[in-house]
Amino acid sequence: MTGDDPRLVPTHAQRWVMRLGAAGAACAATLALGLGTASAAPPAAPPPGPAAAPAPATTGGTPCAATAKACLDLSHRKAWLTDGAGHVVAGPFAARGGTSKAPTPVGTFAVEEKVKHYWSTEFDAPMPNAVFFQPGIAFHEDSTSIPSNGCVHLSWAASQLFYSTLKPGDRVQVVA
Repeated sequence: MTGDDPRLVPTHAQRWVMRLGAAGAACAATLALGLGTASAAPPAAPPPGPAAAPAPATTGGTPCAATAKACLDLSHRKAWLTDGAGHVVAGPFAARGGTSKAPTPVGTFAVEEKVKHYWSTEFDAPMPNAVFFQPGIAFHEDSTSIPSNGCVHLSWAASQLFYSTLKPGDRVQVVA
């Protein structure tokens, strides 16, 4: 392709073919014509995002976590006792929480203490079979047809079962 004959002098494109080889020239031509990228491999997939956290295990038939030993559903006015491993051992029981002005706290707590014959000096009233899971807040026997002042009212039989089953440190979950 060289010499004095002008027909043998390489054109600009021919010089690129000689420099880049056939594959390089094809890529250069593709780019020059605006036909896309000159990539031999498909684009790499974006890195995967973080995996979604698994849903917490619940105790079947309740809205509470499997690790809760006592479960209270305020909106449905029901309570359960569980084994803390996802199995209901007793309930549901009728249960009544507080009013909008004196609500039962929502969240996960631990049993703090139990008092068989507690007397509330704040309300000058008995709270039999009291199982406290927050200061001043307990499961105890009282009418389940009237709201409490933040505690959880249970029937006599249910309050006895909560009292005899729950131990200090056991997890209590209260859901709205």
